[in-house]
Amino acid sequence: MKVPALAIFALLLVTTGGCNKQLIPNTEIEDTEENREIVAFCERYRRAVEDLNVGLLLTLASPRYFDNSGSTTGDDDFDRNGLESVLAKRFQSIQAMRYEIRYRDIYEMDNLIMIDYTYTMSFQYKLEEQSKWANRTADNRLELERVDGGFLIVSGM
Repeated sequence: MKVPALAIFALLLVTTGGCNKQLIPNTEIEDTEENREIVAFCERYRRAVEDLNVGLLLTLASPRYFDNSGSTTGDDDFDRNGLESVLAKRFQSIQAMRYEIRYRDIYEMDNLIMIDYTYTMSFQYKLEEQSKWANRTADNRLELERVDGGFLIVSGM
Protein backbone atom coordinates (compact mmCIF):
# COMPACT_ATOMS: atom_id res chain seq x y z
CA MET A 1 0.00 0.00 0.00
CA LYS A 2 1.37 3.38 -1.03
CA VAL A 3 1.10 6.29 1.38
CA PRO A 4 0.81 9.65 -0.36
CA ALA A 5 3.73 12.01 0.25
CA LEU A 6 1.32 14.69 1.47
CA ALA A 7 0.06 12.38 4.22
CA ILE A 8 3.62 11.68 5.38
CA PHE A 9 4.42 15.40 5.37
CA ALA A 10 1.27 16.18 7.41
CA LEU A 11 2.16 13.45 9.91
CA LEU A 12 5.68 14.87 10.29
CA LEU A 13 4.27 18.35 10.90
CA VAL A 14 1.91 17.08 13.60
CA THR A 15 4.54 14.97 15.38
CA THR A 16 7.29 17.59 15.32
CA GLY A 17 5.12 20.67 15.81
CA GLY A 18 5.17 20.30 19.60
CA CYS A 19 8.95 20.57 19.64
CA ASN A 20 8.98 24.20 18.56
CA LYS A 21 9.44 26.57 21.48
CA GLN A 22 7.81 29.96 21.49
CA LEU A 23 10.41 32.71 21.48
CA ILE A 24 10.24 36.20 22.92
CA PRO A 25 9.73 38.42 19.86
CA ASN A 26 12.95 39.67 18.22
CA THR A 27 15.12 37.36 20.34
CA GLU A 28 16.40 33.80 20.31
CA ILE A 29 15.12 33.36 23.89
CA GLU A 30 12.42 30.90 24.96
CA ASP A 31 9.27 32.75 26.00
CA THR A 32 8.87 32.14 29.74
CA GLU A 33 7.82 34.50 32.50
CA GLU A 34 11.31 34.53 34.03
CA ASN A 35 13.01 35.12 30.68
CA ARG A 36 10.64 38.02 29.97
CA GLU A 37 11.59 39.56 33.34
CA ILE A 38 15.29 39.14 32.55
CA VAL A 39 14.94 40.67 29.07
CA ALA A 40 12.89 43.56 30.53
CA PHE A 41 15.70 44.23 33.03
CA CYS A 42 18.30 44.07 30.25
CA GLU A 43 16.21 46.52 28.23
CA ARG A 44 16.44 48.98 31.14
CA TYR A 45 20.21 48.54 30.91
CA ARG A 46 20.14 49.02 27.10
CA ARG A 47 18.09 52.22 27.34
CA ALA A 48 20.40 53.58 30.07
CA VAL A 49 23.41 53.00 27.80
CA GLU A 50 21.60 54.60 24.88
CA ASP A 51 20.70 57.60 27.06
CA LEU A 52 24.27 57.79 28.42
CA ASN A 53 22.69 57.64 31.89
CA VAL A 54 25.56 56.85 34.25
CA GLY A 55 23.33 57.31 37.33
CA LEU A 56 20.83 54.68 36.20
CA LEU A 57 23.59 52.28 35.18
CA LEU A 58 25.06 52.57 38.67
CA THR A 59 21.69 51.65 40.23
CA LEU A 60 21.61 48.53 38.03
CA ALA A 61 25.08 47.43 39.22
CA SER A 62 25.57 45.03 42.11
CA PRO A 63 27.81 46.02 45.03
CA ARG A 64 29.75 42.90 43.94
CA TYR A 65 30.25 44.27 40.40
CA PHE A 66 33.59 43.35 38.84
CA ASP A 67 34.79 43.56 35.25
CA ASN A 68 38.09 42.41 33.77
CA SER A 69 37.47 44.40 30.55
CA GLY A 70 37.91 41.20 28.54
CA SER A 71 41.65 41.01 29.09
CA THR A 72 43.94 38.65 30.94
CA THR A 73 45.96 41.42 32.58
CA GLY A 74 44.73 43.03 35.78
CA ASP A 75 45.67 46.60 34.94
CA ASP A 76 42.28 47.40 33.35
CA ASP A 77 40.06 45.57 35.85
CA PHE A 78 37.52 47.58 37.84
CA ASP A 79 34.93 46.97 40.54
CA ARG A 80 31.75 48.78 41.60
CA ASN A 81 33.81 51.62 43.10
CA GLY A 82 35.55 52.26 39.76
CA LEU A 83 32.46 51.77 37.58
CA GLU A 84 31.30 55.39 37.70
CA SER A 85 34.60 56.79 36.46
CA VAL A 86 34.89 54.12 33.75
CA LEU A 87 31.38 54.90 32.46
CA ALA A 88 31.92 58.67 32.66
CA LYS A 89 35.16 58.33 30.69
CA ARG A 90 33.51 56.12 28.05
CA PHE A 91 30.60 58.55 27.62
CA GLN A 92 32.42 61.90 27.91
CA SER A 93 32.91 62.58 24.19
CA ILE A 94 29.75 60.83 22.95
CA GLN A 95 27.05 63.20 21.72
CA ALA A 96 24.42 60.69 20.54
CA MET A 97 24.03 56.93 20.83
CA ARG A 98 21.93 54.16 19.33
CA TYR A 99 22.39 50.83 21.12
CA GLU A 100 20.58 47.69 19.96
CA ILE A 101 20.72 44.24 21.51
CA ARG A 102 19.95 40.85 19.97
CA TYR A 103 19.45 38.41 22.86
CA ARG A 104 20.87 34.99 21.96
CA ASP A 105 20.86 32.90 25.15
CA ILE A 106 19.92 33.00 28.83
CA TYR A 107 21.19 30.34 31.21
CA GLU A 108 22.18 29.90 34.83
CA MET A 109 25.69 29.07 36.03
CA ASP A 110 27.16 29.26 39.54
CA ASN A 111 24.01 31.01 40.88
CA LEU A 112 24.34 33.74 38.25
CA ILE A 113 22.14 34.40 35.23
CA MET A 114 24.15 34.69 32.02
CA ILE A 115 22.75 36.67 29.11
CA ASP A 116 24.64 36.23 25.86
CA TYR A 117 23.86 38.88 23.27
CA THR A 118 25.12 40.69 20.23
CA TYR A 119 25.03 44.46 20.31
CA THR A 120 25.15 47.02 17.55
CA MET A 121 26.18 50.47 18.60
CA SER A 122 26.20 53.63 16.49
CA PHE A 123 27.42 56.78 18.15
CA GLN A 124 28.32 60.34 17.36
CA TYR A 125 31.35 61.68 19.15
CA LYS A 126 33.38 64.83 19.18
CA LEU A 127 37.06 64.69 18.31
CA GLU A 128 38.73 68.04 18.69
CA GLU A 129 36.17 70.33 17.02
CA GLN A 130 34.67 67.79 14.61
CA SER A 131 31.72 65.46 15.10
CA LYS A 132 32.16 61.94 13.76
CA TRP A 133 30.05 58.79 13.65
CA ALA A 134 31.25 55.28 14.46
CA ASN A 135 29.65 51.83 14.52
CA ARG A 136 30.52 48.74 16.49
CA THR A 137 29.04 45.26 16.55
CA ALA A 138 30.24 42.66 19.04
CA ASP A 139 29.17 39.82 21.29
CA ASN A 140 28.93 40.35 25.02
CA ARG A 141 27.65 38.72 28.18
CA LEU A 142 25.86 40.30 31.11
CA GLU A 143 26.02 38.40 34.39
CA LEU A 144 23.12 39.03 36.77
CA GLU A 145 22.34 38.07 40.33
CA ARG A 146 18.87 37.82 41.84
CA VAL A 147 18.25 40.45 44.51
CA ASP A 148 14.96 41.10 46.34
CA GLY A 149 12.75 39.82 43.53
CA GLY A 150 14.77 41.63 40.85
CA PHE A 151 18.21 41.59 39.30
CA LEU A 152 21.51 43.44 39.50
CA ILE A 153 24.44 43.32 37.08
CA VAL A 154 27.52 41.58 38.47
CA SER A 155 29.65 41.90 35.32
CA GLY A 156 29.55 42.86 31.67
CA MET A 157 28.70 46.56 31.33
